[in-house]
Formats: sequence, structure tokens, C-alpha cells
Amino acid sequence: MADAKDDGVMAEAQIAQPLGRWPILSYGVGHMLNDITSACWFTYLLLFLQQIGLAPRDAAIVMLSGQVADGLMTILAGEMIDRFGRFKLWHVAGSVLVGVSFSSVFGGCLLCTILGTDSYLVRTVGYSIFAAVFNIGWAATQVSHMSMVNCMTLNPTSRVALASCRNAFTMVANLGLYAIALAVFGVIKAKECSDIVLQYRWIAYLSIFIGCGFLVVFHIGTNEPTLKSESNCKKKARISWGYWFKKTLYYQVALLYMLARLITNVSQSLIAFYVTRDLRMNEYSKAIIPAIIFCCSFVVSIVLQEIKWNSRRLKSLLTVGATLWVISGVAVFVLPSQMHNLMYPLAMVIGAANALVMVTTVGLESALVGEDLNGCAFVYGSLSFLDKISCGIALFVLESYEDTMSCGETRGLNTVSRYGTGLIPSCFAVLSLVVTSMLRLQDATPRAAALEAPLLV
Repeated sequence: MADAKDDGVMAEAQIAQPLGRWPILSYGVGHMLNDITSACWFTYLLLFLQQIGLAPRDAAIVMLSGQVADGLMTILAGEMIDRFGRFKLWHVAGSVLVGVSFSSVFGGCLLCTILGTDSYLVRTVGYSIFAAVFNIGWAATQVSHMSMVNCMTLNPTSRVALASCRNAFTMVANLGLYAIALAVFGVIKAKECSDIVLQYRWIAYLSIFIGCGFLVVFHIGTNEPTLKSESNCKKKARISWGYWFKKTLYYQVALLYMLARLITNVSQSLIAFYVTRDLRMNEYSKAIIPAIIFCCSFVVSIVLQEIKWNSRRLKSLLTVGATLWVISGVAVFVLPSQMHNLMYPLAMVIGAANALVMVTTVGLESALVGEDLNGCAFVYGSLSFLDKISCGIALFVLESYEDTMSCGETRGLNTVSRYGTGLIPSCFAVLSLVVTSMLRLQDATPRAAALEAPLLV
């Protein structure tokens, strides 16, 4: 008995040894394909679909079909991976779906080619199908990649390093996408609608090529996690869903997380419309403005990691972020096209506000879960589902009021993109301020101790 116990202790100690640089680096690049395609999806999908002739409402249907599929697959993938494991199999299967479907959306209507017709209905249905397939693959890849961390090592420092490396390459992927877009917009001038299709086709193909290159590195350098079969990783009794539904904090955090995602995703999805059509800035602004927002968000996020967190600071910084969004959103809404250069400093403020609201709401998720780890999958999954469905519905409703435009046409100041980029996110921010004022977090409990750790890792 003693020998068996000693062997178990030695095995656990060996598993808890820190990972080397190569396993951490190879894991970190495993989400690059998802990240670079996601940045393109939210920034350019609606703009692309409308520029090639789809009505705004139908373009929103394409986006909504993807969001619904993503939300459902997030829950399903988490449950299946919890039951059966096989992280890398889910990862590679999801990545294949992402690559094929993404190129079928931005690279041209594959269903139209298969059926030999380019009718409007077939295009709408074809884009909607592949938008759903893309988001199914994206969710499978995301869930499998994120859930690998705890079963790769027991060493807490290595777990932090894995998450930090993944976060760093997310930044690289997003900036890489905007660099690709800036280069393509500079080389291929959009004089006709066919030029627009060619622009986004090259952006899609280059994004997939770069993402797949990092995917190969991930699968070569990362072994299938084995801790899921170890005694120290066996599942305990799960916490029922009803446990969370009885908590007032669950509804408050769910509402705040949903509002934060609505603020960031709705504004990101319409920013390209706003700068090119409302402010009448040049083609490069479609890449430069989102890049400025993202860079400022990244810088603020790094600063926030150095803060020692407690409930007071969490609520205070969430309030600051929401207030900044109220101010900048109103400024975006009333900004005339003759003063479009002011969009550059406004983009910096928006980037900082995005970081503040997102980092603090993720911190609230950690505070909600606390030590109830056996129920954390439901919390993160349900909040993610709520976020994706609400964003899809919000964009669908907004685009339903948009007028159809042809290539090169300009429009007035009172537009859906002006509302969606400025005023509506400001309203969401006001609601966030109201909910935040009603939050009651207790630092004296073990649950609040989770706030003492950096929120981005």
C-alpha cells in the first residue's frame, strides 16, 4: 500500500512539473486560424455581403444563422468533450470546417457553383449554410483548445503561461488580419463590385493560409492531453443548472456579460460601414480604425493585468469603461463627415473602453463561479450562448432597418451604421452602469478571492 501511495505521489509530482517553452509556444498558436478568421468575420462580413448585392436584412440573416449555430455548438461541444475527451480530434475537425466554410463565404458562393446558378435566393441560402458551418467548426475548435489547458499540466505557473501565450497570439492574429486587409486594399483598388469580391477573396485565402501554417505547428508540438484519465482529474458530482438559476448574481453577471459583448461586437461589425460610408474616409480606414481600437484595447488589457483585484476595483473600472463608451458613443453618433479625423482619437478611447468592460465582466464570471468548479462549464457555456444569440439578433434587427445600397453609393448622416456604431452601444453601456450599481460582491468570501488573480490569463 505504501509503495502504491508513493508511486502515486511521484506520478503527481512529475505531472506537476512545469512545461517547457516549446509545448507552451506550440499550444499558444493553436487558435490562430480561429482568431484571424473571427476578426475578419465580425469586421467585414456584413460589409462584404452588402457590397456584393445582398440586402441588409438578408446579410443579417447570414450573420444570425452563424451566431445561432455557434451558440448551440458551444454547449454541445463542451458536453461531448467533457464526456469523451479527444481534444485534438475535435480541434482538427473544427479547423477543417472553419477553413472550408470560410473560403466558401468570402471566396465565393460554393452552393451557387454546385447548382450552376447565381440566383439571389441560392446565394442567400448558400451563404447562410456556410456561415452556420463556419461557426460550428469555430466553436468546436475554440472549446477543445480552451479546455486542453487544465488537462495538459497540473502546474499552476504553466497553466498561466499557456493561457497567456494563447492570449498573445490572439493579439497577433487580429493585428495580422488588419495588416493583410490594409495591404490588399492598397494593392487591389475597388473600382467595381468584382474588385470588391477579389479583395475579400484574397483576404480570406491569405488568412486561411497563415492560420493553417500555425495549425500545423500546434499539432506537431502539442500532444493529446492525458490528465483527464488520471485519478486527480476524475469528475466529481456536477452542480445542477438549478443551483445557478437560484442566484441573483448569475442573472446580473449574465446581463453584464451580454451587454459587454453587444457593445464590442455590434460596434465592430458596423465600424467599417461607418468610416467608409458615413464619414466618407478612404478604403484604408476599414483596416486602420479597427487596428487602432484593437491596439489600444491590448495596451489597456496589459495594464489591467498588473492590478490587484477586489470587488470595489472591479465595479469601479467597469463603471469607468461603460462611462467612456457612453461619451465616445455619443461623439461617434454626432460626428460629421467633415471632421472625420477626430475618429482616430475616438478609436483610442473606444479601444480603452472595450478593454475595461470586457476584462471586468470576465472577472465577474470568475467571481460568480468561485470555488464551484464542477458547474463552471454551464456558467461559461450559458453566458457564451446568450452572448452569441443576442449579438446575432441585435445585428439582424439593426440591418432590417438598413436601406439597400449599390457599390459606390453614398448616404446621409442618419444611418443604421451611425446608430449601431455609436448610439446603441452607448445605450447598452448605460444599462451596464445601472446593473453594476446593483451588484453586491463580498471580498470576505472564498469566491471573491478569485478576483485577486490577473483576469486575462
